[in-house]
Amino acid sequence: MVKGTGVFGSVNLEKVNHRRRITNAFMLGVTGLATLLAIVPLIWITIYVIVKGGSYINLDFFIHLPRPMGTTGGGVLQAIEGSFVMVILASFFAIPPALLAAFYLAHYPSTPLAGALRFSTDLLSGVPSIVIGLFGYAIVVVPQKHYSALSGGIVLAIIMLPVVLRSAEEMLKLVPGELREGALALGSPEWKASVSVILPAASEGIVTGIMLAIARAAGETAPLLFTALGNDNYEIGNYIRQGIRHHQSIGHIIGNILGQPTDALPLTLWKYAQQPYPERVQQAWAVALVLMIFVLVLNVTARLWIAKAKSGRG
Repeated sequence: MVKGTGVFGSVNLEKVNHRRRITNAFMLGVTGLATLLAIVPLIWITIYVIVKGGSYINLDFFIHLPRPMGTTGGGVLQAIEGSFVMVILASFFAIPPALLAAFYLAHYPSTPLAGALRFSTDLLSGVPSIVIGLFGYAIVVVPQKHYSALSGGIVLAIIMLPVVLRSAEEMLKLVPGELREGALALGSPEWKASVSVILPAASEGIVTGIMLAIARAAGETAPLLFTALGNDNYEIGNYIRQGIRHHQSIGHIIGNILGQPTDALPLTLWKYAQQPYPERVQQAWAVALVLMIFVLVLNVTARLWIAKAKSGRG
């Protein structure tokens, strides 16, 4: 006898379907409400920062140094240049070793060294950024006896390292092993197969991970308090002009740029938000908007690059 047939079977089937439709509608409503609860704060914060900071952004804000407290006008050129320098340094210090370590973890996942590396990376990603800042102060600032962009770049690199490493490792694991085996079978060395075959295949996810790491590093404040400190007179163009005027070498000029106490956008935001002067508070909102736009541009750029790469392969 087949269950679910006859009058009573059809009635039971209709009850089951009705209950399933109600359950499905209820769960869709719950997930929709949860999504709304997650989106509303983001939209609220975004609109609030745009409204508060947008009216104080102009050309002078990007091309001028700060003016004395209590006076109107001025900009945050020193913070923009400082953030740019330290993020470039952090990327230079963090990305190459992170990618090399990710290749090792992807190819030799069961070795004791791989286990230790994976554990230390997970541990490092959970360390508070202020502790990393204190570490950078102890190993860089104290021996140098001064704050600098170099020390700020080093601590930001430590923050970026686990993000880039783990994202790159996961992306490399998704690459089919046949690609690597085919390259090796054709006589390609291990390093060449990794660089010319495996890395391009995983480049989309790796670039996304790098962008996320840069966005996180660009928004850090606590580590820079102990390493970069801040400098309202930091201007790369001024250091270059002084170097040319005194006939200094390129290395000496770069040393001056990297060896000075340096400002950054999140550091400036933290300082300005505490000032009793309305002009500084207004500029703090403008800095917050610039930071938010910077992170948005990074994410959009990464997605456009990935879309272009997919279309090119298609």
